Amino acid sequence: MKKIIFTFLLFAFVGITYAQKPSLKKSFNTDSEVESNLSSSQDSTKSKRSKANKNEKQKTLISEYLIISSTRDTTYVDTTLTINKEYKYNYLRRDNFGLMPFANVGQTYNSLTYSFENTNQLPGFGSKAKHFNYLNADDVNYYHAPTPLTELFFKTAFTQGQQLDAFFTTNTSRQFNLSIGYKGLRSLGFYQNTLSSTGNLRITSSYKTKNKRYVLNTHFTSQDILNEENGGLKEDNIAFFESGDDDFKDRGVLEVNFEDAESLLLGKRFYLNHSYDILQPKDSVSSNKIQLAHIMTLEDKIYTYDQTTANTDYFGDSFQTSNIKDRTELEQFTNQLQLNYSNSIIGNVQFNATHNNYNYGYDKVVVLNNITIPNRLKGDIVSVGAKYNKQYKGFNLKGEAGLNVSGDFDGNYISGTASYQLNEDVKLSANIRHKSVAPDFNTLLFQSSYKNYNWRNQFDNIKTQKLVFNVQSDKYANLTLDFNTINDYVYFAKNEDDGVKAFQNASPITYLKVKLQKEIRYKNFALDNTILYQNVKDDSNVLNVPQIVTRNTLYYSNHIFKKAMFLQTGVIFNYFSAYNMDGYDPLIAEFYTQNDQELGAFPRLDFFVNAKIRQTRIYLKVEHFNALFSDPTYYSAPNQPFRDFTIRFGLVWNFFL
Repeated sequence: MKKIIFTFLLFAFVGITYAQKPSLKKSFNTDSEVESNLSSSQDSTKSKRSKANKNEKQKTLISEYLIISSTRDTTYVDTTLTINKEYKYNYLRRDNFGLMPFANVGQTYNSLTYSFENTNQLPGFGSKAKHFNYLNADDVNYYHAPTPLTELFFKTAFTQGQQLDAFFTTNTSRQFNLSIGYKGLRSLGFYQNTLSSTGNLRITSSYKTKNKRYVLNTHFTSQDILNEENGGLKEDNIAFFESGDDDFKDRGVLEVNFEDAESLLLGKRFYLNHSYDILQPKDSVSSNKIQLAHIMTLEDKIYTYDQTTANTDYFGDSFQTSNIKDRTELEQFTNQLQLNYSNSIIGNVQFNATHNNYNYGYDKVVVLNNITIPNRLKGDIVSVGAKYNKQYKGFNLKGEAGLNVSGDFDGNYISGTASYQLNEDVKLSANIRHKSVAPDFNTLLFQSSYKNYNWRNQFDNIKTQKLVFNVQSDKYANLTLDFNTINDYVYFAKNEDDGVKAFQNASPITYLKVKLQKEIRYKNFALDNTILYQNVKDDSNVLNVPQIVTRNTLYYSNHIFKKAMFLQTGVIFNYFSAYNMDGYDPLIAEFYTQNDQELGAFPRLDFFVNAKIRQTRIYLKVEHFNALFSDPTYYSAPNQPFRDFTIRFGLVWNFFL
């Protein structure tokens, strides 16, 4: 039934898109921009007006190209070249501080820090190692573009492949916007059986009436994340890797645990978010507003693990000796109704009610050791919630809460935030929250052709309490203190049969993070520093993180060629202290706790040269160049070496028509 609904909504989405009457085309050309001595200022575009005013030129400011989030927060297109753009010029297209990438681009990341900020009241799908590049509904933006806008992202990969992200958006009228984007990657990698092939298609559409009483944002995504899995280097090949011998500089000669396995995450989602203002303010004096909103999400996820020959030495005994084909599926259909009221005295208030239908599991029942493992977890969850926001005497007060009122999974959360703008430079904020939610579906129920990977668990909810203090100041520093208490934490670890299983921690965990960020400038030079200190109190040692994670960038910025080009060049230093780094299990696409091997404490030095010419940003990076003269003891996870020295380049190019 869900597939029929899904197909109907997709055709409806396409029909709405093509039903819009396109407006007359206009010809726009990019004008030159004015930049400060250290960073680029905003660009502008200009167009010819009517023939009668032929000699007059109308500028279209880049600030008119709006980017609208799922919560309708609005920013605009930014074509500047800053050090933060360098940090985001990667496969994920976001700052990956606190993540340790694997050897090939498109593989997973080991987490060096954790946030516990998610407010979902339902279990997640699991297979978290496959989700770093997965676009959730909140990750998809909507647009308003006075003229057609195109962005092209290109970056080289590792052997026989490239990375491309192409995006186009246009307004067919002032009321209707359409966008389409596709991010694709193919990279063979230097080690055996590490091919990455991923694709993220996103199509969005936005509509609003002329009086802005009705607003609609909708999107469709189709995503596939394919990785060949090799289980890391064989134990007897670790010494060859660390020897630095020229005979093993070709990483393809090193033996891996298996060469015939691959994992695949598939996801399709239709999302609809629309609202209608029942009551609008009649004038500037009247401030009462009542709005009714509806959010619908229909999403299917499938995770598969395929292997030609069963590897019992690595995973343990299996039901079959060949053609391993594990498949896990989740279907979710969610509807939320919101009633929003805003008033200048009371503030903004929201009440919401949500119905979620879920269907997770497999196509068969497994009987193992006289224990029957069911094939499905399915049901309905009804939850209610509220949100509040108010500006009061310089303070910005926010609060939200949610509670599952019916269904098989209990869940609740409550959060409160207060922020205060002390002066033009200093902003203070504090947040306190509590959350209780069931662990991921794959910790509760999992089936596999490997016997050790079959379970049905009855775990208590994971309960987290969080207290955050934040100071933001360009003049002094940005400081964040994050204190967490975690009860009944669920994690993966190896059991006595060499398989990896889910366990629940009986003792509480306290987790402290202190993050300091400060950029120091002198003329055209700058030193950007981000330092993270972490401390975990955990009797069971199930949550392992490095005590210190740091990134320090020394760089130079200036205009050259009579300000025709803006140049940035420098060196990035990354480091994290040694700790019991989590291992990676490709069968379940999860990281697991291990306390036998400390890894880390190696520097990573990158040299970069970036340039901006009009709306084009060009990037050249020499990655991990200290690998040329240091011992090869760098790992992303146990038995998983980090990437060697390499040179990569690419660009980001915006077209304003």
